Amino acid sequence: MGCCFSKRRNSEKEAQPQGEEEPPKQYSWDQREKVDPKDYMFNGLKNETVGRLPGKVAGQQFLIQDCESCNIYIFDHSATITIDDCTNCVIFLGPVKGSVFFRNCRDCKCALACQQFRVRDCRKLEVFLCCATQPIIESSTNIKFGCFQWYYPELAFQFKDAGLSIFNNNWSNIHDFTPVSGEVNWSLLPENAVIHDYVPLPTTNELQAVRISTEANRSIVPVTQGQRQKNSDESCLVVLFAGDYTIANAMKLIDEMVHLGFFLMQTKEVSMKAEDAQRVFRERAPEFLQLLNKGPVIALEFNGDRVVEDCQNVVNEIFKSTKTFVSQNKETASRDIDGFYNFADIQMGI
Repeated sequence: MGCCFSKRRNSEKEAQPQGEEEPPKQYSWDQREKVDPKDYMFNGLKNETVGRLPGKVAGQQFLIQDCESCNIYIFDHSATITIDDCTNCVIFLGPVKGSVFFRNCRDCKCALACQQFRVRDCRKLEVFLCCATQPIIESSTNIKFGCFQWYYPELAFQFKDAGLSIFNNNWSNIHDFTPVSGEVNWSLLPENAVIHDYVPLPTTNELQAVRISTEANRSIVPVTQGQRQKNSDESCLVVLFAGDYTIANAMKLIDEMVHLGFFLMQTKEVSMKAEDAQRVFRERAPEFLQLLNKGPVIALEFNGDRVVEDCQNVVNEIFKSTKTFVSQNKETASRDIDGFYNFADIQMGI
């Protein structure tokens, strides 16, 4: 007993003209653009300046290995980047969605932004870093860290494409997996370190087309003091709630406060729930609950004498229509800061 579907298929085959083969089936994965791994690799170079322009990596993985005395610039976002067996190199990496892993490298100077940062079996690296999680070193010595500061027009969009927040930067919160008693395997670069003295701008005509600035006041990532010793006993916490211009407002506030001589210690961008607001804002929590549904909050910690009073004045002048939380006085500021950043560290998984 036959099947009506099989008869239909047979009739279709009979209707096909003789001598013509049935075209092969097309699948979506067959139509993807083929990726050549060589386009996402620098291998075995010596005394060269090389790089990738914005749009040329577009979220792919990248590998840098066995390079000596090279200047390497990746002006795009990528998935992960591994740097193996490189010596005396200058390396700039645009935002990396996942990890940056240095292995068996020495005498390198770097500037980079990533979700995770790890160094193993390396010595004498100087790194200007933006890292969303706690940076890790292992079996390494003489690793020095500074805060990432860099600008070119495409960089802000690349941070978004990589899923990174410019305000989540744990550059100085280093974890050493293999500490040695009596020895310090890592340290912070001098506060007055000038980034282009370590990572100079590219010199080739192709890479010079990228409009770069290394000035701190133009940096996409706010330049923070991190774990450095505070200059004053007085600090202030400012929390900006989500809105149309939250990022622009945060950067404007940073510019104003730094211009007044205060120090930006740390920043954070996290989502909050009602119970989180209760722990952080305490008696003022009810006035902020509805705002939490609009998106993540941005928190800034400033330090300096009279910072609470001056910060409240600046906020009142600039953000009349924007809802903010500012430490009420210097006696409660430390409690506010600890309450927020302890909560934020938990949220970020630090």
